[in-house]
Amino acid sequence: MSSLLHIKKISKSFGPRLLFSEASFMVDKKQKIGVIGINGAGKTTLLKIILGEEKFDSGEIIIFENTRIGYLEQQNKFEDNETVLEYLIRDCKKESWECAKIAGNFQLKNELLETKISALSGGYQMRVRLAAMLLRDPNLLLLDEPTNHLDLSTLLLLENFLKTYNGSYLIISHDREFLHNTCDRTLEVDQGKFYSFPCSLDAYLDQKELKKKTDERYNKKIRLRQKHLQSFVDRFQYKASKAAQAQAKIKQIKRLTEVEIRQSLKNAKIVIPTVEDKKGLALRLENLSIGYDKKIIANNITIDIDRGNHIAVLGDNGQGKTTFLKTLNNELTKISGNLRWMPNTKIASYSQHSAGELNPKEQIGSYLERQAGANVTSEDILRIAGNFLFFGDDIKKSIAILSGGEKARLCIAGMLLQNCNVLLLDEPTNHLDFETVEMLALALRQSRATILFISHNRDFIHSLADTIIEVDNGTVKLTNYTYEEYLHHLYLKSDLDDTPKTENDPFGSEALKEIEKEKRKIIREKKNELQKELKKLKNSLEYNKTVEQKLFKEYETANYLYSRERDEKIKKIKDLIIEEEIGVMEIEEEILGLEN
Repeated sequence: MSSLLHIKKISKSFGPRLLFSEASFMVDKKQKIGVIGINGAGKTTLLKIILGEEKFDSGEIIIFENTRIGYLEQQNKFEDNETVLEYLIRDCKKESWECAKIAGNFQLKNELLETKISALSGGYQMRVRLAAMLLRDPNLLLLDEPTNHLDLSTLLLLENFLKTYNGSYLIISHDREFLHNTCDRTLEVDQGKFYSFPCSLDAYLDQKELKKKTDERYNKKIRLRQKHLQSFVDRFQYKASKAAQAQAKIKQIKRLTEVEIRQSLKNAKIVIPTVEDKKGLALRLENLSIGYDKKIIANNITIDIDRGNHIAVLGDNGQGKTTFLKTLNNELTKISGNLRWMPNTKIASYSQHSAGELNPKEQIGSYLERQAGANVTSEDILRIAGNFLFFGDDIKKSIAILSGGEKARLCIAGMLLQNCNVLLLDEPTNHLDFETVEMLALALRQSRATILFISHNRDFIHSLADTIIEVDNGTVKLTNYTYEEYLHHLYLKSDLDDTPKTENDPFGSEALKEIEKEKRKIIREKKNELQKELKKLKNSLEYNKTVEQKLFKEYETANYLYSRERDEKIKKIKDLIIEEEIGVMEIEEEILGLEN
């Protein structure tokens, strides 16, 4: 297979911080690779090194002669007052018809081609960048967070394109489902090394977890073996008749070594401050019209939102999701109608641009102190800083040195320090690694706060949303959709869904219910089998331990005589006990996994 890129033993440091240490990997033709790692691990730096935008300390980067790299950077390079078509022609040096043809694949047609890029939403600007990248005819794509700011419709469009793309790519993304749907290989950047595996993200994580459990079981077996040998030594090392055997056991103990287990770095432990559990209405909207500069984006909005609801605000880019949230937060003035938050409502908000608005010269600690609400102590600030992985002297560091994901974590920590009972979140998962996304979703799901959020991260929406507000073609409606039903709704509109549906069951929910019912039945039967096996194994283990003790006591009798047969019995019974103890642990873990 022809190679496109070879990274050979590169090392890279930022001051005292070691990012890569003699790390290596290769990219061959037609490889679709998802790049994962915690915030600050060096994923974006890796792409910049490949592109020559960042220097490295040692090692070698080999870009082969036939390699044409296309890079989707995180920052825009648009000029003021430049239209979509003007930018594409300038950037790619192609004829206008070629530019228009590729742009059309991303629904950039007709009047949109003559629209100033500055007037487009973030999602449409991303489409322009995607079109520009493809016009350069690359065979190796470097995609850094391509799903940020994409609405679900465009995300599905990008997914379908990548599935049929004939070249190779490296994708940095914190959208787990996106990586699962587009990548068949995984590259983890972890603690200075690259770990490359020829499997999808889910398979890699399962394999990684299985290896960890296997290594842990092996180490436990080694420790149990050492314990049994040490028991023999402790009993007989001072008896002249058994001293030689005891010394032999000591040597065996020293030869038994545990395997090294690669520990994952700490993830954020996100704690949402407790808010009062009140029932009733949180927000009432009556015939509300929203927009800006006297331009109406949506009108006739009539919605009641109860306290404690967790609502995803979804719809295509440019339809008014952010305008809606900003109006609720009084950042934009309503055009007409009624908007009424109930008494004792305290609102905190997070914007998709919050991280970019931080003062780079400010210290982490001073920012958190400034964001903290009344009655928040220094201990509270240090605690939540630690929850978001800012430990010890980290709070004295300048914000300028933080990665995009670390800045996002800082902004979310600052928002939570305000102790508010209403959270308005616009793309809170952008730039967060998927472990932090999962922790944030878990914490928010357990919170009693009223939450309205915009997100394009499907795992995050699925975990958090009770229901959906859909923003579409000048309307804002509270739907009865679950998130799964909303996705089916999108698939129906785009003719991408192949789930069985009928006239009376348009979302295929009855078929899904039957599948779930059968799944629960299988799990219940499997659990019953495991519990029977566990009971049988525990009884056998108890019996064998009794036999072992009986054989040991024979050594201590006054008329002891050496018996090779007895020694063989003890050795066999020890090995059997170790195997049964490990078996009990494995079955208990499997039962726990089924219960979860």
